[in-house]
Amino acid sequence: MKALVFNTFGGPEVLEYVDIADPVIGPDEIQVRMKAIGLNFADIYRRKGNYHLAGKPPYILGYEGAGIVEKTGANVQEISVGDRIAFADVPYANSELVAVPFEKAIPVPAETTFTEAASVLLQGLTAHYLTKDSYAVKKDDSVLVHAAAGGVGQLLIQIVKLLGGKVIGLTSSIEKAAAAKKAGADQVFLYKDNWVQKVHQETNGNGVDVVYDSVGSTLQDSFAATRIGGTVVFFGMAGGDPIPVDPRMLMDTSKTLTGGDLWNVLTSRQERVTRAAELFSWMEAGKVRISEPAIFALRDGHEAHRFLESRKSTGKILLVP
Repeated sequence: MKALVFNTFGGPEVLEYVDIADPVIGPDEIQVRMKAIGLNFADIYRRKGNYHLAGKPPYILGYEGAGIVEKTGANVQEISVGDRIAFADVPYANSELVAVPFEKAIPVPAETTFTEAASVLLQGLTAHYLTKDSYAVKKDDSVLVHAAAGGVGQLLIQIVKLLGGKVIGLTSSIEKAAAAKKAGADQVFLYKDNWVQKVHQETNGNGVDVVYDSVGSTLQDSFAATRIGGTVVFFGMAGGDPIPVDPRMLMDTSKTLTGGDLWNVLTSRQERVTRAAELFSWMEAGKVRISEPAIFALRDGHEAHRFLESRKSTGKILLVP
């Protein structure tokens, strides 16, 4: 099979499109011919050597994608050859064929395309647990979303809106602000402005009920934008490490800091299938829409990596074998 691999850590130029051996599936695995593969910042970090990678070179990136089942292991009963499945956390996805553990295989309904499934799972399941588990959004909640034009940001906006909340988005440019508005944000402010003050003005001086902060370095300002008794959900460090939080501040303001990580939520096949099914049903009903992805051929993966690193993308980037 063909795969996108790299033998040394570095820039996009280290990626090569080569022939390697097909994966050998175990009794509890299925072999999937990939139709669409999601590209994420974690792939950038792993390519640079900032994230742990299993095995030895040549390394294969990618953890998210969708395709058609070609083979099933001896113990697999509920999935058949020809089924459409997707996954959010299976390694070596940057290849034509992937060995997928049965417990991580998520059925894709007929109404959902492979590109939609590969676009939504990782980011959509993240937005799902953030709004259902980390902080359960309620009707009329005021919500501040960092990086609102990004993949998770746009999905957070839509899910908060369908749960009855009001959304203020934060972006780095007017172009990205337009994307956040299109996703349904009620108001959008730019990072270069005094956004904490603007958030307070927007909320009649109170601050928001909850902030979803994936930037990290903005954590102190996120607390400043939150009402007394409010919550900050910290789930990423795209802008760098946060300053340590003083627990006395939490006590004095009755505010809550909570963290979020998808892998602490996707602990079983039932969790994956149930949460993904709700996502797919929202999409089918038109309550959640996926912005048009940027699609690159897998052989041109280095160009896709450059595009993602440029921070110019506002939606999902997909690789197609």
